Amino acid sequence: MSEHTTRVSSATRRRTALAAGAAALAGADLALKTWAQDTLADAPIGPASAQLRLAFNPGVAFSMGDTLPSWVVVAFTALITIGVGVFAWRTAPKSKAAGAALAFILAGAAANLIDRAGDGVVTDYLHTGWWPTFNLADVFIVCGGIAVVALSWRRPPTPEEKVAPNP
Repeated sequence: MSEHTTRVSSATRRRTALAAGAAALAGADLALKTWAQDTLADAPIGPASAQLRLAFNPGVAFSMGDTLPSWVVVAFTALITIGVGVFAWRTAPKSKAAGAALAFILAGAAANLIDRAGDGVVTDYLHTGWWPTFNLADVFIVCGGIAVVALSWRRPPTPEEKVAPNP
C-alpha cells in the first residue's frame, strides 16, 4: 500500500469517526429533547436550583435574535453548522482530542439546527435558577469550544521532537 493510500485511509477513518461521534451525540440530545417535551410539559422535575424544566428558545445563545424571523435564525445557524462541518471534514484532525472536540461542537450545532428547523425554536430543559435554561447540545458546544481552546495552548513539537529516535 502506498503512503498516499495510507494517508487517505487514515484521514477517511478520522472523518468517519468524527461524523459517527457527532451523529451519536446529536441523536442523544434530540432524544432528550423529545423526552423533555413529552415528560416536562405538565410540570418541572427537581428543586429550583437544578431543575428539569421545559422551555423553548426562538433565539440563539442567551435568546439573542429572538425577535428575528425564524427563517433568519435557521439560515444563520445552518451556515455556521455547515461551516463547522466543512472545517472538521477538511482538517480531519490527527489528534483524537481535537477530533472529539470538533465532534462535540458539530453535534451540538446540528442537534439544535435540526430541532429548530421544525418550528423555529430550540427545546431547552436544563434549568439552574441562575442561568438561562439550556440543553445538552448547548453543553456539547461549550465543552467542545473549551477543549479547542485548551488544545490550542499546547506547544507544538519542535522539529527535533518530531524525529523518531533511532532504535
